[in-house]
Amino acid sequence: MEARSRYEELARAVSAFGAVKRGLARVLPSDCQGASAAVLALLKAHDDMRMSRLAELMAVDMSVCSRHVAHTVDRGWVERLPDPDDGRSRILRLTTDGVAMLAELDRRVTEAFTRHLSEWSDDDVALLTTLLARLRDSFGDCRATHA
Repeated sequence: MEARSRYEELARAVSAFGAVKRGLARVLPSDCQGASAAVLALLKAHDDMRMSRLAELMAVDMSVCSRHVAHTVDRGWVERLPDPDDGRSRILRLTTDGVAMLAELDRRVTEAFTRHLSEWSDDDVALLTTLLARLRDSFGDCRATHA
């Protein structure tokens, strides 16, 4: 297959992936949509952090990140604590309620994948997981080089 047509086909497949994201969004609680879930997951994966680091990990502007964080703080899932290294800054920390919400999100998304991919082999699921991580990593520095 010619390289250009191979990448055009990939572009169409990635565009169509929006349907999968929308399907997963439908299983999330109404008060915890994708961006809030991302905040919680990143705090769990990377522990406490400044808002600037979270914005970097989410690949969004600080203003966008701030709105997402405010949503999670308002619901008691994340707390803002004084930064011991800089009193003007705040550190974001996942709360006990945030850990519980994240467990609920994980349960719902896992159930959705279980339901929709029940006919897939374990090897196919593992391959998809590997290839999606590889695709994400290939674009990992995209924001920094094109910002």
